[in-house]
Amino acid sequence: MKHIPNIFTLLNLFFGCLAVIVILQTGIVLVTTEEGGQMMSMPEKIFMAALFIGLAGVVDFLDGFVARLFNAQSAMGKELDSLADVVSFGVAPGMIIYQFLRLSVARGQDGLDASTGWLLPALLLPCAAAWRLAKFNIDDKQSFSFRGVPTPAVGILVASFPLVLWHAVSPAVIELFLNKWIWYAVIAVLSYLMISNIPIMGMKFKDYTVKNNLPKLLLAGLSVLLIILFKWAAVPLIFITYILLSLLLKNKIAS
Repeated sequence: MKHIPNIFTLLNLFFGCLAVIVILQTGIVLVTTEEGGQMMSMPEKIFMAALFIGLAGVVDFLDGFVARLFNAQSAMGKELDSLADVVSFGVAPGMIIYQFLRLSVARGQDGLDASTGWLLPALLLPCAAAWRLAKFNIDDKQSFSFRGVPTPAVGILVASFPLVLWHAVSPAVIELFLNKWIWYAVIAVLSYLMISNIPIMGMKFKDYTVKNNLPKLLLAGLSVLLIILFKWAAVPLIFITYILLSLLLKNKIAS
């Protein structure tokens, strides 16, 4: 029974590996329309990456729940969970950004001959994720709140980008996805948020009182509203709301 949570953790890693495979097997391509405009064509496989990262997020939540249910929490389980998270929420999202960045660079003048160095910043995200998880493992004060944004939150945010683009109807949104400087900013901000010491709310419930769980309940309510209004585009908005609520209510969420 003690290894049942570890099976869920390995499923997390399994889905993360599948996400990496489908991301690297396909490419985002730029298509010129009859009107002379440009749009992105994203083969179906890259959307499967979003699905696999989402599934990794589900089992990542379940492994902790199952561990508490069977009273099977262990040092090995904690380390295994971090190793799986590096792949599912660090490497796989980093490869998604790599694909977007590759297209953004190729779009520029002489872009096809551009140095690979323009793409390497995408690898900073997996590095920041590894740093964040290592710091978490040696800090026993991050039970009900975090120091720095949790890696799964960043991974799911990045996984939403292909879906946001798929449902985008505004040319301005497509232009954002084709701007390499936007991607460099995304990499820098998300990497900083992970390795920082900013107090961020955890999603574990200390008890079942409204008073002690108000920030979480408020986030849940706002998330439902954003999903109704914005569909897939709600994911980045929920992420921003998560950060803002954590900053505004930091005294209530501190460990």
